[in-house]
Amino acid sequence: QVQLVESGGGLVQAGGSLRLSCAASGRTSSSYAMGWFRQAPGKEREFVAAISWTGGTTYYADSVKARFTISRDNAKNTVYLQMNSLKPEDTAVYYCAADLDLDGLGDDNDYWGQGTQVTVSS
Repeated sequence: QVQLVESGGGLVQAGGSLRLSCAASGRTSSSYAMGWFRQAPGKEREFVAAISWTGGTTYYADSVKARFTISRDNAKNTVYLQMNSLKPEDTAVYYCAADLDLDGLGDDNDYWGQGTQVTVSS
């Protein structure tokens, strides 16, 4: 079992920045790929970014490319999402997920955190 806890969400004005963190505990000895997803009110959950165990491979949704950066510190069992140039449409609950397969991230078999709210005001 892996437990994931997100933090760093909050209220920010458009154009501002936030850094989300996702701390993993439990069975962290395995090599998990990690990802960030978000869900806005009335919308389905959508992919934001993902990173391989080594950090050598990253993926981003087109809507966040060049604004968001995913990174990880395996010594701290933590994954980060640096969000710059935030827009009101980035408002959502952000969740992190863990999967042994990078390409398998996002399904119900993943480990999921409880989410952290990000609100961007215009």
